[in-house]
Amino acid sequence: MHEENNSSGKPAVILLSGGLDSITVLALAQRQGFVCHALSFDYGQRHNAELEAARNIASHYRVAAHKIINLGLSSIGGSALTDANIDVPTSPQIGIPVTYVPARNTIFLAFALGWAEVLNAHDVFIGVNAVDYSGYPDCRPEFIKAFQDMANLGTKAGVEGHKIQIHTPLIALSKAEIIQQGMAMGVDYAATVSCYSADSEGRACGVCDACRLRAAGFAAAGVADPTCYQPR
Repeated sequence: MHEENNSSGKPAVILLSGGLDSITVLALAQRQGFVCHALSFDYGQRHNAELEAARNIASHYRVAAHKIINLGLSSIGGSALTDANIDVPTSPQIGIPVTYVPARNTIFLAFALGWAEVLNAHDVFIGVNAVDYSGYPDCRPEFIKAFQDMANLGTKAGVEGHKIQIHTPLIALSKAEIIQQGMAMGVDYAATVSCYSADSEGRACGVCDACRLRAAGFAAAGVADPTCYQPR
């Protein structure tokens, strides 16, 4: 989607996981002049290291507000990230992997949409990527377009002519290109956690899909990997 750079201090909701992509999106939104309201979720994921990173990132970037919403998606399970009985795979998988969390981005964007209406914000940012990613269906441009269409049909803001835009500035970039953009803005990727199986100190496992994509991105970008890994 085309990203306009004319916010003039308008409020925006930024989905902030604490990972590599979301910190880049936050930095981009601030660079474009948006007043950023960060939204994170405790959805029953395996660890809280990413949420702790999100707290620190939100504080560092001095966002206007940072909310962490409890969802409890572990109550329905169905994913290696929310069900302790499903192991996180340590090798590439065919098709949609078991780390896919059912309807996660649909749920996240719905909460972001609601908060945007409360804030009278017409812009929501999410760090989905359809190039170097795990194959999740809710990271594709078709999904984002469908959600944006729905958002403008089913909200007071949309009905009254205040269209809401879902910004996906990273969707067509490789992981290396994302990292290069972030480095150009001074993003500290050491502050982020991307691992599906991080330990209590936020140290990455180095073998899950998220770790492999992240490490390959730094290598392709020619940037030293700042990730703190668990001892092997």
